[in-house]
Amino acid sequence: MTDIRVAVADDHPVVLAGIKALLQAAPEITLVGDATTGRAAIELIRQAAPDIAVIDISLPDLSGLDIARHVAETCPKVKLLALTVHEDRGYVQLLLQAGVRGYILKRSAAEDLVRAIRAVAAGGVFLDPEIADKALPETAHNGSASSEKEHLSQRETEVLRLTAQGFSNKEIAARLDVSIKTVETYKARASEKLNLRTRVDIVRYGVAHGWLESI
Repeated sequence: MTDIRVAVADDHPVVLAGIKALLQAAPEITLVGDATTGRAAIELIRQAAPDIAVIDISLPDLSGLDIARHVAETCPKVKLLALTVHEDRGYVQLLLQAGVRGYILKRSAAEDLVRAIRAVAAGGVFLDPEIADKALPETAHNGSASSEKEHLSQRETEVLRLTAQGFSNKEIAARLDVSIKTVETYKARASEKLNLRTRVDIVRYGVAHGWLESI
């Protein structure tokens, strides 16, 4: 099994120590460094190039959103997992839009952090079950989604599901043994049928249909 290289940033010493202990107890995870500020976290990510960075979104000098945007621009191969006490819908949606691949509450870390890291490392998206519904739009339960879903072909559904789980077009093509162009076509058709305009919209739709629960 290939090691998952992980960096961690949290400004609370006790929380940071607990996270490090959790990760060091997981045999497939290698802790490559830790930071207590946003700027230090960005520098750590730049130098260590971890597979995954677990970031407290309430660091004293930079917000998690600022970090996510910076990392997406400068270190796009690093996958971010947000660790937070915040359960607000706005936090979830903005961070997903910025490219964060996982969102986990600190109170769930002992049970779910390692599982979340494994899911994100495998190319998926992990949303804490306690806040998964907050990735949905306010009008998600308007009764139209289920009827619209019936109009998707099996391939369109498969492509949309894998997209919601965080897989790239190239990864989806390899899994389904089709070309990248074919994946793009299926995704475009499905998105048009369901009026899904962004990746966040697709993730919301996936949450509504339980696609992220099976990762």
